[in-house]
Amino acid sequence: MDPPTPAAVPAPAPLAGIRFALGAFAVALATFMNVLDSSIANVAIPTLSGDLGVSVDEGTWVITVFSAANAVSIPLTGWLTQRMGQVKLFVGAILLFVIASALCGIAPNLSVLLAARVLQGVAAGPLIPLSQALLLSTFPKDKGGSALSLWAMTATVGPIVGPALGGWITDRYSWSWIFYINVPVGLFAAAVVWWIYRDRETPTRHSPIDTVGLLALIGWVAALQIMLDKGKDLDWFNSPVICALGVFALIGLAFFVIWEVTEEKPIVDLRLFAGRNFLGGTVAISVAYAIFFANLVILPQWIQEYLGYRAVDAGMVTAPLGIFAVILAPMMGMIMMKVETRILATLAFIGFAAVFFLRAQYTTDIDQYTLILPTLLQGIPTALFFVPLTAIILSGLPPEKIPSAAGLSNFVRVFAGAVGTSLLATGWNDRTILHHSQLTEQANSYNQIFTDSIVQAQSTLKVGASNALAFIENGLNAQAAMLGLNDIFWMSAIIFILIIPLIWITHPGKDAAAGAAGAGGH
Repeated sequence: MDPPTPAAVPAPAPLAGIRFALGAFAVALATFMNVLDSSIANVAIPTLSGDLGVSVDEGTWVITVFSAANAVSIPLTGWLTQRMGQVKLFVGAILLFVIASALCGIAPNLSVLLAARVLQGVAAGPLIPLSQALLLSTFPKDKGGSALSLWAMTATVGPIVGPALGGWITDRYSWSWIFYINVPVGLFAAAVVWWIYRDRETPTRHSPIDTVGLLALIGWVAALQIMLDKGKDLDWFNSPVICALGVFALIGLAFFVIWEVTEEKPIVDLRLFAGRNFLGGTVAISVAYAIFFANLVILPQWIQEYLGYRAVDAGMVTAPLGIFAVILAPMMGMIMMKVETRILATLAFIGFAAVFFLRAQYTTDIDQYTLILPTLLQGIPTALFFVPLTAIILSGLPPEKIPSAAGLSNFVRVFAGAVGTSLLATGWNDRTILHHSQLTEQANSYNQIFTDSIVQAQSTLKVGASNALAFIENGLNAQAAMLGLNDIFWMSAIIFILIIPLIWITHPGKDAAAGAAGAGGH
């Protein structure tokens, strides 16, 4: 993607006074709405699935299709900015997000909801890079770090507010309102942004778009995501549908790579992967984000389904994730000036591994303190995670390559989140089935512990043998799900340790700390 504005056009002067305060607030509010919507739905999945008459696994598609659509629309941001201008595109994306949110709220079934979530994901793509660009233009040039700190704080408040607010709304009203609340917030943000920034529009030009590359991108991403989401229901590669989707995704990806590498103005500049800073940093941040995001989705499901927590209580358990992230976010610029980015990223991965090791010790009778502590501590590596790795990814690139690099790395990261969620959800289900099978092998009349448990259940619950067996079966289901989830936590911890070498194949140099700020405008 080319830079959205010609270099000869002078940047607008920073805002001041009430226009500065309102402008920064409205842009940050739009960012908050976007980030909030990605986390607010996590705790509502069990309730949403029940209301729509689908399984929780199918309900998880609400998360994955949003992420996949969001990922595909990110590379379009540069081209759309050239055609429409930053302000028009930002306001238009907010309004489309509002419309899609309203459609999500009134969706009568899962198919309509998924279609609306795809539209919402497409609208969300340009919001993050454009919000950074508008904030940087709002602040004086020497205060760019403050602009990005405000953006980072806004983005990290979402994990605190989202789960708790989503749980409260779901319990108190209905899951539809987690989408309806975007309507007044989005309309207010769009109105204020248009009022303040409309005379600060960037120049436009009619540049061509890589249509073939775009269609190939949409094709293989859609095929792969549908294959991952439907695989378990259709018995994976025993199904001709899954086989066809897999072949289409593989051929589509191969064609996409060949086309983009040979295209003069590709929609995604894959040649950036030739640089080891970009390659190592992008793969590391994408794999890490896939594990991070997927666990944020499946953890609230387990808490509600097997621990019996209400949606609001599950939200309160997962909300502390953002506390340390918000506290540390404003300090990251100063920390990166004193500590090498590779060391910070390594510490983040070790911290994530420690958090998942703690979670791997969970049991079915876990208390709230033990449940919440790893989530609270996870905020520390979360703060050390995004900015240093972004700085590594962009380090050493010429200024004209930074927009393309930021767009491509964000595309890979966001899509990895969708793929990771599908894979970990499937892995949890498979491990649960395996552990359930192993546990039931011991549930026979020759096992004295099992027969004693039946007698004790009958005596305690004052029920017959069949009801006692049902009680034991429920316990086995809960234990199998717990053991399966522990396997996922162990695997997550190991993956974070294994990807640390990817950080150290990079050589970001001393200018890496400034690289993160360079990403802000794109």
